[in-house]
Amino acid sequence: MAKVSLLGIPHDANSSYLKGPAEAPPLIRRELHSDAHTSWSETGFDVVDRLVDHGDIDFAQGGDPWERIESEVGRALDAGHPLISLGGDHAIAWPVLRAARRRHPKLTIVQIDAHPDMYDAYQDNPRSHTSSFARIMEERLADRLIQIGLRTLNDELRGQFERFGVEVVEMRYFKEGLPLDLKTPVYLSVDLDGLDPAFAPGVSHREPGGFTTRQVIGLIQSIDQPIVAADVVEYNPRQDVSNITALVAAKLVKEIAGMMLKTGAA
Repeated sequence: MAKVSLLGIPHDANSSYLKGPAEAPPLIRRELHSDAHTSWSETGFDVVDRLVDHGDIDFAQGGDPWERIESEVGRALDAGHPLISLGGDHAIAWPVLRAARRRHPKLTIVQIDAHPDMYDAYQDNPRSHTSSFARIMEERLADRLIQIGLRTLNDELRGQFERFGVEVVEMRYFKEGLPLDLKTPVYLSVDLDGLDPAFAPGVSHREPGGFTTRQVIGLIQSIDQPIVAADVVEYNPRQDVSNITALVAAKLVKEIAGMMLKTGAA
């Protein structure tokens, strides 16, 4: 039976504004396994029974956390299943993609986000969670980067889009049924602040005017190439209201896993 790997990456040292996303993985897991919710994806898989949970990375051992993330992600991918990483802030996508790219010479990133995370070195930190995709593109860790839902742009960021050839769908132009024209396996990166704060208040950088939960699920279910790895990041429990965002994160994990199983990545 096909499986999907799960790995917690509780790291938020590169968050620029608020800490808290490091506390997210166990709370998302709690919702995944709660009897209050179905364990089935909308695509028809009992997802929780298909998860191979590799636990959370322990950063207390010291050393470079980026090397640790890359190593542990590589170990999880070596199990032969597609992987969903639970952040943590969005900075973790860089070392995760280093490990994923070694195994996938053709790769398209589909990023759902309010922010492009393309600053060269935000607050003089090249590892900032708002600089991670500049590093990813500098290292050519994907053939294409498609960013959907953006609503925080400025001239510096537009210059980065041109520099790296990023394909951008600003939220103000988004329409349901958006064709992605995917040709390669996919890395899916879901920043929960891509959703409107009404649907996901538990994030560090709330940006009104975003997706509904249904629209994000629709985007996930529209991916017609294998999703070989994914992340769900930037859940900040300290900002949540009535556990709403943890529940949304768990729902998205189930739908991502369901699409991994449906599209043959698993």
